[in-house]
Amino acid sequence: MQTLQAAVTRIAPLTEFVFQVELTPEQPVSFLAGQYLQVVLAEKDKRAFSIASKPSQTNLIELHIGAGAVDSYAMQALAFLKTAHEANQTVTIEVGLGNAHLRETPSMPTILLAGGTGFSYVKSIADHLAEINYDQPVFFYWGVKVESALYAKEEMEAWAKRRPNFQFIPVVETPEGEWQGHTGYVHHAVMADIVSLEPYQVYMAGRFDMIGIVRDDFLTKGAIRENLFADAFAFIK
Repeated sequence: MQTLQAAVTRIAPLTEFVFQVELTPEQPVSFLAGQYLQVVLAEKDKRAFSIASKPSQTNLIELHIGAGAVDSYAMQALAFLKTAHEANQTVTIEVGLGNAHLRETPSMPTILLAGGTGFSYVKSIADHLAEINYDQPVFFYWGVKVESALYAKEEMEAWAKRRPNFQFIPVVETPEGEWQGHTGYVHHAVMADIVSLEPYQVYMAGRFDMIGIVRDDFLTKGAIRENLFADAFAFIK
């Protein structure tokens, strides 16, 4: 883990409730694809967020912060970052946390699964796999409640189109209008598309209660427990 200072160089809305935050560290940063950082609000108040940027971007860190209620965990952190940005002050961050980082296993196809802003976690992994010319199949599933929450849909479709072994599959839980893609829970889409999960390594991010259910359902679909990765596993049974 690195502890360092970083300038808050950009905060921009991606949706009504999700914000892109860019941090410029005062020294090159080092982390593995899929790791997270903590923003230090106070000595005993540290807020964890997945890193959306890839490890090769040593001078830029990108976060996607979903912030709804004013007094929420994420909104308080966002307000702290906005204050630092407006005052041109640095913030303290701890980078390189989490054990659900990418295991580069060339012989295994990969499933990346995200719920909501868990997208940032799997985006870092996906971009890194593309950068190292990973030649195994990669399936990127992104589940949201409504279509408007797919803030990076066009970007990811273009990203996958350029790479024949990568597929991007958005899933909308409660679609409206003319949505033609997968519907319902994102992990159900995985289970419907793939006969057996035994040969896959799977990286997951989302609400803790969701990830526990996904893990148990995937095990019934043949997944090998040692090939399932999520930081939530450190906090749930």
